[in-house]
Amino acid sequence: MTSNTTQMTKTKAATIIAVFFHAIGLLGILFTNQKAFFVQSTPFNLLLCFALIIWTQSQKNLAFYIFFCIAFVTGIVVEVIGVNTSMLFGEYQYGAILGPRIRQVPWVIGINWFIVIYCCGISIHTLLSKALQQMGKQVARLRAISVIVDGATLAVFFDWVMEPAAVQLGFWQWNGASIPLFNYISWLVISMLLLSFFHFANFNKQNKFAIHLLLIQLMFFLLLRTFL
Repeated sequence: MTSNTTQMTKTKAATIIAVFFHAIGLLGILFTNQKAFFVQSTPFNLLLCFALIIWTQSQKNLAFYIFFCIAFVTGIVVEVIGVNTSMLFGEYQYGAILGPRIRQVPWVIGINWFIVIYCCGISIHTLLSKALQQMGKQVARLRAISVIVDGATLAVFFDWVMEPAAVQLGFWQWNGASIPLFNYISWLVISMLLLSFFHFANFNKQNKFAIHLLLIQLMFFLLLRTFL
């Protein structure tokens, strides 16, 4: 079996697994009397998605793991600052659903930051690779700007879709009537910073499963946002 065939097999298997668990979670939350069980399984689902990304990431090298560490640590640090000072995202606090915490922040939130940034970065990078491959070296700067800015915009859109459902499920709560605009501005700036590391880190950025996972999670939260 060639490496391309192996990667395609991994992508298909990982996509099926992700669709299955997100569908089970969605149905369990919306249509059963065991909503609490499915909501409390969220940390497991995040760790499963993380494991599938690691499994499907081809040619894992030091740069990839360094990027993961940067995304994870940055995610934890900005959330700790946000929760304890209200400076970055507004006044909010996490519920108990997401598990063990570091300074009032569930450590799986660092995993979530990595997943969102990685999937958005891979998606934009893949789109650009097909669109710009015939335009020569002069587009290198355009590619970098697009990955960073468009990827960050996509990450903010994901957060916008996710927020109402996450609040209703008890992942976190805002101390106010609405989610502050400053939350999304901070998301944009932090995402641009992390996507800068993503773009310039020298690791393989071809992972179709990451694109599939982003679409699966967008659909999952969009349906929850609509029907909860």
